[in-house]
Amino acid sequence: MDTPDLAHVIEAILFVAGEPVDIRELQRALEVTEDETRLAIDALDSDYSYHRRGICLKRFGTHIQLSTRAEYAPYVERLLQPIQRQSLSQSAMETLAVVAYRQPVTKLEIEAVRGVKCDYSVQSLVHKGLIEEVGRRETLGRPILYGTTDAFLSHFGLSSLDDLPQPPEETPAEEEADPLVP
Repeated sequence: MDTPDLAHVIEAILFVAGEPVDIRELQRALEVTEDETRLAIDALDSDYSYHRRGICLKRFGTHIQLSTRAEYAPYVERLLQPIQRQSLSQSAMETLAVVAYRQPVTKLEIEAVRGVKCDYSVQSLVHKGLIEEVGRRETLGRPILYGTTDAFLSHFGLSSLDDLPQPPEETPAEEEADPLVP
């Protein structure tokens, strides 16, 4: 199958799927090589960009998805008036930040950073598909390790974890000491 045909087949699959599709699964299903898949995806992405189409190709880790081009979203919203996505609570956002920056991480490690229990936040984030179990720590009790998912990348519009903003520098303990104590 030549690249233009493959690009159109991938476009049809992404349109019907409506959600992120794993590139490796596409490759296996279409029985093509990694290079052929990459070339077809790049051709599709270039075509959308060059013609400033109403849709674009989004990449999230190893997944791709068709999406509304950002500058056209307000017009779509005006017509469809979509139900607002439920936002994450402050505790869930804090928990998610700890997982994103320190993964893989256990609940105990999250609680040590946050200073409070995090059972509900972790359960909620797993249920929403933003974090997942990625293994177990090789220590006493073998606690579950958590990491972020491709859905996390998609939710926050990131291509990879490298796109996360750099956390602020930690202040050394000496600078945090009480200035009134000699």
